[in-house]
Amino acid sequence: MAIFLDKNSKILVQGMTGSEGTKHTRRMIASGTKVVAGVTPGKGGQEVDGIPVFNSVGEAMAATGANVSVVFVPPKFAKAAVIEAIDAAIPLCVVITEGIPVHDTAAFFQYSENKGTTRIVGPNCPGLNSPEQSNAGIIPGDITKKGRIGLVSKSGTLTYQMMFELRDLGFSTCVGIGGDPIIGTTHIDCLAAFQADPDTDVIVMIGEIGGDAEERAAAYIKDNVTKPVVGYVAGFTAPEGKTMGHAGAIVSGSSGTAAAKQEALEAVGVRVGKTPSETARLVRELISK
Repeated sequence: MAIFLDKNSKILVQGMTGSEGTKHTRRMIASGTKVVAGVTPGKGGQEVDGIPVFNSVGEAMAATGANVSVVFVPPKFAKAAVIEAIDAAIPLCVVITEGIPVHDTAAFFQYSENKGTTRIVGPNCPGLNSPEQSNAGIIPGDITKKGRIGLVSKSGTLTYQMMFELRDLGFSTCVGIGGDPIIGTTHIDCLAAFQADPDTDVIVMIGEIGGDAEERAAAYIKDNVTKPVVGYVAGFTAPEGKTMGHAGAIVSGSSGTAAAKQEALEAVGVRVGKTPSETARLVRELISK
């Protein structure tokens, strides 16, 4: 089992004919992912490494049975690309693109909520990897194996590090949700899915300073999650008042600080590491018991 993405996932890549789309399509295929189509308006009928390119998401889905879209479209075209995917009712749309205006993200996320057919992951995220099953996005495909740990993370780089730290134990699914102020799938969505997944035993949740997503996740864990959760919050050493790299990392007073997030998580029984390596050690301790 896995959440959102598994061996039956058939992926189309919006923007496959661009340099980033082509590069990461090849990386996804190399890790065993079923990439069945590309979509670039005006380039229908072409191929990339033998994979057919279509003019629209609807055409690609009808011809190939694709059920996941990965978006590598430049920021100014991303809103239209995601809305097209939603209109085609694709079940999962993974938006890798960085730098999408927040207003555009708000618009296509609300559009998806109104339609009720498409789960959005991202934007500004590394995607999802269900090891040995499917890999949608830019997460390296060879740094871990299949296992029983579920991972949800705001940070792309820390996603990769945690996967590597626990590579001998392995993961059911690793989800990079992105660090923008507005995102589709949240920590809470992933916690709910991992709680329901019979093949996930332990959940790792990586957050970062800014906003209140981790505090809200803590409240959800208290009422709904019975599986053990280990957390890490990036930014314990951040200078006070400093706005960090992710657009969502804006700290105001005590709200959004690493210490406040740690306190909220520990109050509901989540063990929180001060470093990624310490977090991995806490996971090992839980599993060994």
